[in-house]
Amino acid sequence: MTIAVLLTTFNRKQKTLACLQSLYQQQLPEDVHLKVFLTDDNSADGTSDAVKTHFPEVQVFNGSGSLFWAGGMRNTWQKALAANPEFYLLLNDDTLLTQVAVASLLKCSGYAKSKGNKPAVCVGSTADDETGKISYGGRKLADKNSWGEGFLVYSETEFLNCDVANANILLVPAEVVKEIGILSTTFTHGLADYDYTLKAKKAGFGLLVAPGFLGTCIDDHGNNWKSANTTLKERLAYLKSPKGLAYHEFLGFIKEHFPKSYPAVFVKLWLKTLFPVIWDKFKHK
Repeated sequence: MTIAVLLTTFNRKQKTLACLQSLYQQQLPEDVHLKVFLTDDNSADGTSDAVKTHFPEVQVFNGSGSLFWAGGMRNTWQKALAANPEFYLLLNDDTLLTQVAVASLLKCSGYAKSKGNKPAVCVGSTADDETGKISYGGRKLADKNSWGEGFLVYSETEFLNCDVANANILLVPAEVVKEIGILSTTFTHGLADYDYTLKAKKAGFGLLVAPGFLGTCIDDHGNNWKSANTTLKERLAYLKSPKGLAYHEFLGFIKEHFPKSYPAVFVKLWLKTLFPVIWDKFKHK
C-alpha cells in the first residue's frame, strides 16, 4: 500500500525539517510505503536545498513564491496523482506527528470500511504544545446549514463524526479523489480544506476524527480582524487579503455551502472592517 504525503512550504526550514523527521519516524504496518511530495514556494531560507540534503527521497517541486497554502498543496497534489497511491496524506509543515499517527489514521479508515459505507476521509487532531489544548482537527457545526457556531471534537478512544475539518493531518482515500478531485482552484490560501471536506461529505463519504492527538501544532492564527488602531486602508487590505479575511473567496464559500448564512456573514465582514472596536472590546483573544 502506498500513501502519498503532500506538503507545501515557505520559509519555515527548521519546522519543515522537524515535520519530515517525525514523518520518517512513523511506526508503519509492514505493507505500507510512504512517498513524500513537497512544493517549496520559492523560500528564501534554503528550505528546498535543506530538504534535498536531509531527505533526498522527498520529491521537491519549486513554486513561484505566490502559491500560498492552497496553491502549494494543489501543485503538490497534482504532481502526486501519477503515483496512483491508495491514500493521500495532507500534512502541514509545522506539524509534528506522533510515531503512530499514520497507523492510527489507517485504523480509522479501516473502521469506516468495516461499517460497509463509502470510504471516509480521516482527520488527525493536533494539540497546541504550549497549552496542551486541541488546536486543529474536525469540527462539529451547531447548525449543519449555517456557518458560525461550532466546536472541535475530540476523544481519546472513539472515532467521531464531524462536519468540516482542517487539513493539518488529513488522510484522503483515492476513491474520494477519483470522485471529487483535489483542492479547488477557487481558494488561494485558507478555506480550501474546509471546502474539500464539506464536498466529500456531500458526495456521501464519511468524515471521521481518529482517537487521540496524532501530532502537535501551535494555533498561530491570532485574531481574525485588524484592531481599531490601524488605518482604514490597512483594514480594507486585510479584508481582501488571502491571508486575512479573503473577502471574495469567503463569500463564495458561504454562498456554495451555507447560503442562508450569506447576509449575516456579509454584514459581519464589513463590521469587522469598519467598526473593529466592537471586536477589540468583546472578542480580544
